[in-house]
Amino acid sequence: MGAADRLEVLIQRCYAGLDADELRAEALTRLRGLLTIDAAFFATLDPATVLFTSVTVDEPLGTVTEQFLANEFGQADVNKFAMLAAAPDAVSSLGVATKGDWASSARYVDVMRPLGLGDELRAVLRSGGRAWGALCLHRENAEAGFSPHEIQLVRRLAPHLAEGLRRGLRVGAVDQADVGPGVVVLDAELQVESISAEAEHWMRELDPERHAELPVPVRAVAAQLMRTSAAPVLKVRTKSGRWLAIHASVLRGPEGDGGWRTAVVLEAVLPTQLGSLMLDLYGLTPAQQRVTELVLQGLSTRQIVERLCLSPHTVQEHVRAAYDKVGVGSRRELVTALLRGSP
Repeated sequence: MGAADRLEVLIQRCYAGLDADELRAEALTRLRGLLTIDAAFFATLDPATVLFTSVTVDEPLGTVTEQFLANEFGQADVNKFAMLAAAPDAVSSLGVATKGDWASSARYVDVMRPLGLGDELRAVLRSGGRAWGALCLHRENAEAGFSPHEIQLVRRLAPHLAEGLRRGLRVGAVDQADVGPGVVVLDAELQVESISAEAEHWMRELDPERHAELPVPVRAVAAQLMRTSAAPVLKVRTKSGRWLAIHASVLRGPEGDGGWRTAVVLEAVLPTQLGSLMLDLYGLTPAQQRVTELVLQGLSTRQIVERLCLSPHTVQEHVRAAYDKVGVGSRRELVTALLRGSP
């Protein structure tokens, strides 16, 4: 089987109904049959915040998770995933971005070169204008980096991987969690100062192997808060299939304490609390989402027509499109699928 055929097989596997973990594992295995990869980082993203929600990482990259995240969220550098997510072209190599001057990248000097790694090829995986994943492929330190042909191969594959990740994250039926919200308090260096038993439980669900002291989604939310003073709410699916909301806030100590801390809260959410993420997971367009949100609120076609100033025909078209994408045949089934998490 030639390279073109192997690529087509990989593209087809993106639509085979694999969950996100299965797709990432198989995609990396098949990619290694198409180009040389000495280490890889493959993450899912929350499309609302473009923060990491889960990661698959090869060694030796797992040994520098903290340094990698510090660079991603705290240093100026080329090919940041947030930058690529907003760029017209979401795929680039270190060699292209630095015009061959790898040493101008702090990530290369401080993180990659000490591991014996050289060029890296990064891609943000977008489908329907939304970012669902981030891929970073590494080569051992050598003069030859990723070729234009290899970059184009990943560029062609990226939207299919994104679509596979989106489909793999769709919600099945989820019962109410029997574990309440958890809180972890971090110091100014994002080191754990105190943690509740509930937070320990949720962090084990996020990262059973505990590649770092903090699971990547928790650190990402805390680092984003430090960088922008914004307080994003990250929606994450755990290994058990539950959804968590992760959010952070700054804690001020007593006057004269001289320091500040970050409190990160992790709490289970049901499909009814996922909001537009549920509609994104099924690939509804913005127009279809606006109509579907009103359907879920119980509004009739006439009420939706009046609320959105659309024709009855347009509303019915959007409702039928939602039925098709969710795989249902009636309003009742649509509400059941989207609000109760039953496909």
